[in-house]
Amino acid sequence: MDEAMQRLLAGVRLENTPELHTERLILRRFRPTDGPALFRLLSDREVNRFLPWFPLETQAQADEWLQTFYLDFYRNEPWGCRYALCQKEEDVPVGYIHVAPNPSLDLGYALAKEHWHKGFVTEGCRAVVQRLREQGLPYLTATHDVNNPRSGAVMERLGMTFRYNYQEQWQPKNILVTFRLYKIDLAGSARVRSGGQP
Repeated sequence: MDEAMQRLLAGVRLENTPELHTERLILRRFRPTDGPALFRLLSDREVNRFLPWFPLETQAQADEWLQTFYLDFYRNEPWGCRYALCQKEEDVPVGYIHVAPNPSLDLGYALAKEHWHKGFVTEGCRAVVQRLREQGLPYLTATHDVNNPRSGAVMERLGMTFRYNYQEQWQPKNILVTFRLYKIDLAGSARVRSGGQP
């Protein structure tokens, strides 16, 4: 963790991905046995259309991703937010919710396409945002491609507000993307609103 992040987290209760439960979901750490589920998610081209990385091609790539991005992170970092999103009845990852461990505190998420339009991401993100508020995190940001307005709708349901557009040459895909940036002040905001789509 760099100095800027240490300053940002001063006074924040340090936890790395504590388990959360909602009406329909378990939000937990990824486990060593989650490699196949992670591969299904990260190899799907539709799911990864608006994500910065290329879809994975092999199970071995997913296993390496699981180890370095999740398992090592849980072991080595005092604070973090890298959740597997699971339905309660199955407890198998069908998506993820992350917050970038840098001063952007960028909220990101993905969901297997067979579960789109069920409100799972909004439900899971509400629980994560509330937990981060309770930890004392000062704010969150989130961005979405202008061609993916459904992601922006999730941000709005979380109480985030649009701040500005910007362009970025997205890597490693090396494409020019126009993003819309949203932000929420956790220190001064009320609880995540419960209205709208679940």
